[in-house]
Amino acid sequence: MTTPPAGEVPPESPPPTRKKGRSGAFLVAAGIFISRIFGLVRTRFLAAALGRSIATDAWVYAFRIPNMLQTMLGEGVLSASFIPVYARLIRDGDEEEAGRTAGAVFAALALAVSVVVLLGVVFAPQVTTLIASGLSAPDKKATRDLTIELTRILFPSAGIGVLTTWCLGILNSHRRYFLSYVSPVFWNLAMITMLIIYRHDPNLDHIATMVAWGSVAGTALQFMVQLPVVLRLARRLKIRMDFKRPTVRVVLRNFLPALLGRGVNTISGVIDLAIASFLPSTMAGLLGYAQNLYMLPVSLFGMSVSAAELAEMSHASESGGAEAYAAMLRKRLDGGLRQIAFLVVPSAMAFFALGGVLVALIFQTGRFDRNATQLTWSIVAGSAVGLLASTQSRLYSSTYYVMQDTKTPLKFAAVRVLFTTFLGWLFAIEGPRLLGLDAKWGAAGLTASAGVAAWIEFMLLRRTMNGRIGRTGLGAWFVSRLWIAAALSAAGAWGVKLLVGARHPLVDGVAVIGVYGVLYFAFTAAFRLPESQRMIRRVLPGI
Repeated sequence: MTTPPAGEVPPESPPPTRKKGRSGAFLVAAGIFISRIFGLVRTRFLAAALGRSIATDAWVYAFRIPNMLQTMLGEGVLSASFIPVYARLIRDGDEEEAGRTAGAVFAALALAVSVVVLLGVVFAPQVTTLIASGLSAPDKKATRDLTIELTRILFPSAGIGVLTTWCLGILNSHRRYFLSYVSPVFWNLAMITMLIIYRHDPNLDHIATMVAWGSVAGTALQFMVQLPVVLRLARRLKIRMDFKRPTVRVVLRNFLPALLGRGVNTISGVIDLAIASFLPSTMAGLLGYAQNLYMLPVSLFGMSVSAAELAEMSHASESGGAEAYAAMLRKRLDGGLRQIAFLVVPSAMAFFALGGVLVALIFQTGRFDRNATQLTWSIVAGSAVGLLASTQSRLYSSTYYVMQDTKTPLKFAAVRVLFTTFLGWLFAIEGPRLLGLDAKWGAAGLTASAGVAAWIEFMLLRRTMNGRIGRTGLGAWFVSRLWIAAALSAAGAWGVKLLVGARHPLVDGVAVIGVYGVLYFAFTAAFRLPESQRMIRRVLPGI
């Protein structure tokens, strides 16, 4: 899959900076894991309350339309523009300049968010028509009306969410990784509370509306939890519009290309929503359920490693010369890619081979029946196509950001969007028709097409990076062993599934997934992969 780098196996005794990076990645992963667990609990309650319904469709559209604001102005943009500048000021001990820079960025974000939220609330019908044009069909009028109502409620939630990513930028720059990534627990808890209170309400539209209000309250809690720690760390913080400062100008100069880059990703999300709106009713809701599952490894492994490495690389000094700096970037990048692949490969295999068990374990309850489970499995299996590429691309993009290059990721993201548009319509809408399949299977084609486009973007990012700092990427033998271990583990897990039989989704899921995980670590340890051996020693120190 990739060309093998020199020195494939990392040294047994990594340097101190590498240890910090691993610790940071672990804290980010721990925070994301906890928040994602609560997110899955929230989604399970949502599935039980709304099931496969037009209310779920409306929730998915309304949730994702305002969330594009957070996608554009949130973590990705701040990671590219703000964190490298602020982290270097902290490294150099210039707290005064760091505080003024952070304050100016907050003021600019607050102003931009306020304007966009106001426009979003006022023009929600027009935005819905533009983004989910398929809802204009007469048979989807009820879905469209509810989507508009929920969108107006959720726009303020997305606006507050942007400000929470400013907190994340401060905390990550000070190497306080855990709090910013665990804080979404409060957002999830607020919505879970609403679902517990209203889960038996026969009016599904009312349930969705109350959950939307819970989202607003939850994002406010998420911001307030982080703010005291941020104020303690940024002791010289001065919130004011101050765009003349050199550091602020650097942030703003990097902000525009990063914003355009996130805008490209946002366009990709718009395209997905637009295509999904032409699928049969209730399929968009199942896409939403599936996304909560397949985004787990992207966030847990791709984001955790990328976020920690971005901060650590930004703290590194270039005083040793260009060659030494490039060597440092190669070492951190390759190490991060190995960490990502070690956990994402088995995730992709599980989605493809054991997705039905996973979906049933998490979602099959209440109004979410077995038929919904099977359809959602097909969508999750489609997502497995590009899972490894999309997670590794995050780390490559972070490395470009450290190098103060936000234009290259933007360019390749635009290429991905072009392929997403063409392949998405082909796989999701035209494909089932040409093959004589039911149109509902187009949802799986939509996630698979995004995976193909992700591989194209990844290969472009890697090739260009290799031209700048030397060969990077995973060795073919390393990746092959991961896939072999995952395939053998899936075969063993299927054996357990056949042995246990269809008992209860929880019983089947715990048994099958548990065996799959144990077998994967056993096989990778037998293949003498250092990543497996390190993780086993952490859990079982005596081995």
